[in-house]
Amino acid sequence: MSALALSVLLSLVSAVAYAAGAILQERVAADTADRPYAPLHHGVWWAAVALNGLGAVLHVVALAYGPLSLVQPLGALTIVFALPMAALFVGRRAGHTAWRGAIMASVGLAGLLALTDGADSRSPDGDERLMLAAGTVGVVGLLFLVARVVGRPVVRSMLLAGAAGVAFGIASVFTKTVAVDWTSETPTVRAPSLVVIAVLAVCGLLLSQASYRGAGLAAPLATVTVVNPVVAAAVGLTLFDERFSYDVLGTVLALGSGVVAAGGLILLTTERLASSPSPSPSPSDPDAARPQVGEGVDVGSVPRPRTHLEVEMRSGAVAGGS
Repeated sequence: MSALALSVLLSLVSAVAYAAGAILQERVAADTADRPYAPLHHGVWWAAVALNGLGAVLHVVALAYGPLSLVQPLGALTIVFALPMAALFVGRRAGHTAWRGAIMASVGLAGLLALTDGADSRSPDGDERLMLAAGTVGVVGLLFLVARVVGRPVVRSMLLAGAAGVAFGIASVFTKTVAVDWTSETPTVRAPSLVVIAVLAVCGLLLSQASYRGAGLAAPLATVTVVNPVVAAAVGLTLFDERFSYDVLGTVLALGSGVVAAGGLILLTTERLASSPSPSPSPSDPDAARPQVGEGVDVGSVPRPRTHLEVEMRSGAVAGGS
């Protein structure tokens, strides 16, 4: 088997491992709503962690045998594999809108990464890495805080998934710097980079776990799958001196691919919002507060003296009921 074929095979198996891990994470999130970030007591969660770890190892090995422009787009197949696997193994079927969104996001991401040329890439220095790490902590922290105050579960999950994607993407950037430093003569910044990788990987895992609570599988997974490499590519273009192939034409095509990927995420989000249950009626709604005979609710005055109006809700026989 050639090195290129081995790289493709490893990338496909890695995507399957990531997809299986995401499915297990979503199921754990549905079972442990009281522990959205780290359900350590749940054995299935540890199985998901192991699958994600296996996917990461296979992805790194695939990069050793094949070019980045091939391996990274194949990673976008995670969301495409996850939907049929979820339908087959756990009976979670995705609608037509979710499928269209997933395919659009994957195609757009693959096009974007295929146009990235990293032949002349370099490794950022210590100051650039420090700024990158600090900026990443700020962005992830901001998305986390905004998600904490958002009322809609789907929007909250997308924000958490976006934060996880940023953490994973920058972890990939630091992984690349460590790979470059490993063969250099002055690997003095290797240890801090390894610490940053470990911290961001753990944060990404915990945030991605929380993103599945109340949002299903497709939308959070697609968000992580797209944001992760897009952030890594953006940093590569700014700090690694990478560029798009074909100059101006490649830049235009890359922007178009980004629009396609964003459209896929929008479809996934709207599909999930449409399938979410309607919120409870507001207490200020007069129709919501009106007693219904068919519901067996009786409204009467409370026999005890009070200085203000007070009512008592009693279940039982009411006018027209038994």
